[in-house]
Amino acid sequence: MSILSAIYTIAITPIELLLEIIFTVANRVIGNTGLSIIFLSLAVNFLVLPLYIRADELQNEEREIQKKMTFHIKNIKKTFKGNERFMMLQEYYRINNYKPAYALKSATSLLLQIPFFIAAYNLLSHMQSLQGMSFWFIKDLGKADATFMIGSFTVNILPILMTLINIVSGIIYTKGHPVKEKIQIYGLALIFLVLLYNSPAGLVFYWLLNNVFSLLKNIFYKLKDPKKTLSILFAIAGIAVIILTWPRNDLDLRQKILLTAGGILLILPLLTLLVKTKKEKKKRPKDTGLFFFGTLLMTFITGLFIPCTVIHVSAEDFINVLYPSNPIYYVVYTMCIALGTWVLWGGVFYFFMSDRMKSFFSEGIWVICGVSLFDFMTAGTNLGIISPNLQYKIAPVFTVSDYLQNALVVLAVALAFHFIYTRFRSVAKIILVAGIVAVIPFASINLRSADQIYNDFVTRNKVPEEMPSFTLSKDGQNVIVLMLDRAIGPEVPYIFNDKPELAEQFDGFTYYPNTISYGGHTNFAAPALFGGYEYTPASLNRRDTELLADKHNEALKVMPVLFSENGYDVTICDPPYAGYTWIPDLSIFDEYSSFNCYNTGNYFNYFEDSISSKDYNDLLTDFRERNFFCFSLMKISPAFLQETIYDGGAYNDESAGSNRTESVTNAADLIQKTNATNTTSTGYDPDFLNSYAVLTHLKDMTKISEGSQNTFLMMSNDTPHQNCLLQEPDYTPSNNVDNTAYDTDMASRYTIDGRTMDMSTKLQVTHYHVNMASFLQLGEWFDYMREMGVYDNTRIILVSDHGSNVGHFDITCNDEDLEFYMPLLMFKDFNSTGFTVCEDFMTNADTPVLATSDLISDPTNPFTGNPINSDKKQGKQGIISSDCWDVTGNNGTRFLPSYWYVFEGDPYDPECWEYIGVG
Repeated sequence: MSILSAIYTIAITPIELLLEIIFTVANRVIGNTGLSIIFLSLAVNFLVLPLYIRADELQNEEREIQKKMTFHIKNIKKTFKGNERFMMLQEYYRINNYKPAYALKSATSLLLQIPFFIAAYNLLSHMQSLQGMSFWFIKDLGKADATFMIGSFTVNILPILMTLINIVSGIIYTKGHPVKEKIQIYGLALIFLVLLYNSPAGLVFYWLLNNVFSLLKNIFYKLKDPKKTLSILFAIAGIAVIILTWPRNDLDLRQKILLTAGGILLILPLLTLLVKTKKEKKKRPKDTGLFFFGTLLMTFITGLFIPCTVIHVSAEDFINVLYPSNPIYYVVYTMCIALGTWVLWGGVFYFFMSDRMKSFFSEGIWVICGVSLFDFMTAGTNLGIISPNLQYKIAPVFTVSDYLQNALVVLAVALAFHFIYTRFRSVAKIILVAGIVAVIPFASINLRSADQIYNDFVTRNKVPEEMPSFTLSKDGQNVIVLMLDRAIGPEVPYIFNDKPELAEQFDGFTYYPNTISYGGHTNFAAPALFGGYEYTPASLNRRDTELLADKHNEALKVMPVLFSENGYDVTICDPPYAGYTWIPDLSIFDEYSSFNCYNTGNYFNYFEDSISSKDYNDLLTDFRERNFFCFSLMKISPAFLQETIYDGGAYNDESAGSNRTESVTNAADLIQKTNATNTTSTGYDPDFLNSYAVLTHLKDMTKISEGSQNTFLMMSNDTPHQNCLLQEPDYTPSNNVDNTAYDTDMASRYTIDGRTMDMSTKLQVTHYHVNMASFLQLGEWFDYMREMGVYDNTRIILVSDHGSNVGHFDITCNDEDLEFYMPLLMFKDFNSTGFTVCEDFMTNADTPVLATSDLISDPTNPFTGNPINSDKKQGKQGIISSDCWDVTGNNGTRFLPSYWYVFEGDPYDPECWEYIGVG
């Protein structure tokens, strides 16, 4: 980040973010873009009104001092010359307690306008949601208004009207002021006319409204008692809003907000009168030190502590394989926004307040610190796993009970901190300093860890110079083991019922519905899948003198080494958790120079026809930069605000849902927001696209060999893991999904032989969609293999490490959905035909047995020397139930203590599952 970029991020970005959030929330409630701009203008002007009032006071003070000193200054300048004149002026200024720098006070109002103008200009001139929206006589708020033409010259009426209002306001404001000030005001009005003449109408309309507000403000201040007049107008406006909004039936969200606003407008003058008439018994002293300690603590919490906590969980999630950059950069950017929000602009407001208001600011930031820390630790702490794009797979939902409980406790915390402030202010200051001292080293440790992970990644991973590929032989024997992470086995019959053509594409496959896995997460279940029964969680725990990472790596090597020793060309793509790192550490295969190893993540771009991979990565970076601070604000907010700030993962990005094309044009397109019935959505899911793009490029990755060399491919893909809504009936990504009609017409596809698969929740629908998308792409790949003459001589195993607890069927034990442990298992042998179903009991640990069957005589584990077979499948099976999937924490010699099940019999029968407790 350059110095200029850092200055902009600190000074302007917080204002820009504030404007965008206000506009987006208003537009969501009001539903009219033009009215939302009006609301934005009113909100911002009332917010900064205290600043402008104080700026006007400073200007008046400067004007009075200058007026008082003018006569003597003229005499000095007339009488003296050179250094003597300079010395006399300096002495005169000293006598009057005046410094030449005070002349800047007259420009305070202008200096305050500049950052707000830059922020508004940057936001509104590129605002996607203004495009094509009309209001009043304006046909398109996203373009210049072009009201009429004079010959070939386009007349834009809004900038002209804006300038006229600006001049009228200036005439009123500068009445009796020096000519120099009048020239400054009128000149500024003309500059804005030139700057904004061809700007989008939405931007000009916003600035016109600001000028109207300024005009009204100037008129009020020319009245004898402007505050009283303003209070009366506020009360009248409040009464009018309440009368016009008063509901005849039940209240909707818009009426609630308008009635609340009307009440505030009505009560505000009364509160002002109450504060004015009430004489305080004790003066409230300001505490500048406490205020700035508070702003610093909030800066470190929102800009450093929370982002570091998120990144520390899985720093590699934030690294792009093709364009790696240090994830610490996101912390630096967020820290700049936080610094600008709390310290810079908080300090600006504090500086312009009266001493009495400064005392309220000091207490306010102290209370905010307490409430923020409480909310961070208690509100919305069980919202599930968050993606690197700061989106939850299930949107946060709070009950009325949650709101009430949180509100009551927040109130209690606020009162407690108020008591500490009033009675033990010095203690409050010590607590703030202690908080700062505690946050910095904690965050520093996380930063150092993230930096080390990045450096390790750069050291062990080279940017791929060629496209990942693998070879299939026409005359040899090809073996493919494809792990589809979190593919749900019980969904397969319904997928084939929905798309009967898949049976032909999957000709030769056998589906095993009665399959279980040994855990619900990859770190528990994948070792057995790749290495066999020696690598079940219970077996790994028994080898308690070896690190889990070493045992996991060993399991990943079993089949590649075994097939290589038997003359097969080996290719490995995306071995899950290799090296116990999120981005697979391919160096674990370095001792096998003949292996072809690839990480396909980030290599393929689904939008390659419309946007480059570099530009796509830049969009993701922009998205995270903006939203890390918003995420921090959400985490420190009371429960009733968290859903509003989160906004379905868009964090009130104004452009979310505004793109009606199928391409990606801005960062907000990488947010999928679904409706309540899970039938429509806007935006894409970037995590899904990253994995799905690999499946769409399988044909490109496949190289056909005319020889008879045997080949072995071991590959993992996360497409079924990244659940999102897709466009039916083709189940493809779309920026504007609408499945309403298809879901209505085809509702029966979820019922087979009287058994209905529950599809009532978003989690169920989106998991089904991504599993279907995986099968459809694999079907196309299999067709390509047939076309190229390599399908019949290829053995294919489709298997998943585990299922998902989506609740399609009522199969539970100990209140846990057992679908978690029901993975996909499908097997196609050489020259097999037909699509069949086998009811035999299987586990995904049978994968090495299926892969080597009749190809390698008496296969043995190359590391332990034990035979590879399914003998251990007989009898009771131990299954681990744990959410400790993070290998950065669960990485000792045994898995952390977990719940366990014992299973024997029919996976679909809960009676066959026995919960045996923690072990």
